[in-house]
Amino acid sequence: MTRLTTCVDAEAAAIRAATEMARHLELAVAERGIGHVALSGGTTPARTYELLARRTQQWTGVELWFADERCVGPEDEQSNYRLVAETLLAQAEIPLERVHRMEGELGPEEGARSYAATLRAHAATDRERDRGNGVPVLDLILLGIGPDGHVASLFPGATTLDADESAVCLGVVDSPKPPPERISLSLPVLRAARRCLLLATGASKADAVNAMLAEPSRHVPASLLRRDRLTVILDDDAAGDRLRR
Repeated sequence: MTRLTTCVDAEAAAIRAATEMARHLELAVAERGIGHVALSGGTTPARTYELLARRTQQWTGVELWFADERCVGPEDEQSNYRLVAETLLAQAEIPLERVHRMEGELGPEEGARSYAATLRAHAATDRERDRGNGVPVLDLILLGIGPDGHVASLFPGATTLDADESAVCLGVVDSPKPPPERISLSLPVLRAARRCLLLATGASKADAVNAMLAEPSRHVPASLLRRDRLTVILDDDAAGDRLRR
């Protein structure tokens, strides 16, 4: 069942998200010797990353991944990597060899192929569910949600939602949000994660959050996440009248 927490404002939501992320990562490192976490871009998680840099002490046991990326260079203002570098990596002592950025400058298809190969090489697969190659299992994925209900770069009704488990990472060429070319983890990888944490703040996200918690639908990609592995942290504005404390 989905774990839902509402907080009084965006700062409180960021504090709660950072605390939850630190707890999951420290548990993963304690249990398995390594913690795999994928991060998202956007304005919402920036404060969480600043707080997280101060809270988690075991960065040497953490492998850092990305949920999606725009097809731009790492110094571009639209780069998710740049956001993480300026907020988290600038403060946390994470060895560079454990930071796996999506190479957006390679373009959507080549960038996706390269990232899928790297992820498969580093992350264990769920072999109990699939006796073949399996799906890479991340310990934690932090996601935002768009007003249209998209997560990572998986948009409503897109063919990327139909990708099978062989497609670990996907090239996106027709994003309805600029830029049109992106790279995204696939829905099977999001669903295979031990925990997804969805963070949403602001009144513009309230309708999308309500739709996500309703019946699963390809028109609301966030609703397709595994609810038994999903934690949702909202501020009061994103919770709206129906979910507010």
